[in-house]
Amino acid sequence: MDADSKPRLVPKAMLKHDKVRDADLLLLPERVVQLNVSGAAILRLCDGTRTVGELVERLEEQFDTSGLNDDVVAFLRDARDQGWVVT
Repeated sequence: MDADSKPRLVPKAMLKHDKVRDADLLLLPERVVQLNVSGAAILRLCDGTRTVGELVERLEEQFDTSGLNDDVVAFLRDARDQGWVVT
C-alpha cells in the first residue's frame, strides 16, 4: 500500500451507523465490526477514486491535525489483510 494506491471497500462490505449503539459498523458476510471514529472516517473515504495521499490530506483537514500518513497506511494495510479493502 503506497501513496498512489486507491483503496476501496470490498464489494461484500457495507458501512452503517447504528443509531441504537451510536456506533459505526462495517458489515461483512457473517461478521460485524464495530469501528472507532478514525477507522470509520478512513473507510468512508475508501471509494476507489482517492489515493491514500488524498485520503490522508482529507483526514488531516477533517481532524485539524497533521502527520497521519503512517497511521492511515497502517490501518489500511490491516484492513486489506482482514479482507475489508482492496487496492
